[in-house]
Amino acid sequence: MFAEERKALILQTVKSGTPVKVTEFSQQLGVSESTIRRDLQELEDGGWIQRTHGGAILAHTGFEPSFSDKEVVNLAEKKAMARQAASLVEDGGAVFLDAGTTTLEIARLLRGRKVTVATNSIEVTQVFIDDTQVEVMLLGGTFRKSTRSLVGYMANEMLKKLHFDKVFVAANALTAQFGISTPNPTEAETKRHMVASGRKVILVVDHSKIGKKALCSICGLDQIDILLTDWGICDEARRELEERIEVIVAEGEETV
Repeated sequence: MFAEERKALILQTVKSGTPVKVTEFSQQLGVSESTIRRDLQELEDGGWIQRTHGGAILAHTGFEPSFSDKEVVNLAEKKAMARQAASLVEDGGAVFLDAGTTTLEIARLLRGRKVTVATNSIEVTQVFIDDTQVEVMLLGGTFRKSTRSLVGYMANEMLKKLHFDKVFVAANALTAQFGISTPNPTEAETKRHMVASGRKVILVVDHSKIGKKALCSICGLDQIDILLTDWGICDEARRELEERIEVIVAEGEETV
């Protein structure tokens, strides 16, 4: 089977609502797992699918992968970004950590430090349950199971009354022209309040989110102070974004 035929079959499968598993397709088509992964990468680069741990799902502006799916994607990059982000936090400061898999890694690196951490994330809160140094503020709101976040009216009202030294905000998609976006309108509204509550706002997105648009706009890049991403960002995208915003690229093993 030719590469284009394999990719057509993969796309047909995910469009039917069935997740593609690398191992299963490798056995079914009689090719190596690395061949299937290469096909998946090319389809993702074309915006047709979104890769997950061990496979892929259909990419769609209104679709949001589960927290578990996102947690294992680009994990090395997220850990490197978290190290860079944690270095920006000063002892004695107050920071807000948005719900997300990268911000969860940031939280783990803030354990034991004399900081105040506010969040709308159940996962981030749990990181500090037995930490005697970090003061934690958890927003109220409607619980979104897919992102494990608290959003909506109550969260928004709390954010209106709070001010942070730094806000670390996550997003599903980023383009220089459209700004940052996410599939859910309620989540987008809460993120807008996060952005407004920070003296300095730092957007943390790995390279796979760059160049994509999701259904609901959060804000333009003019409302973000720093973009923190990883070494996977392409040179063209980096140059385009650096014309609009300060870009920090976290270093990792791939840059050595």
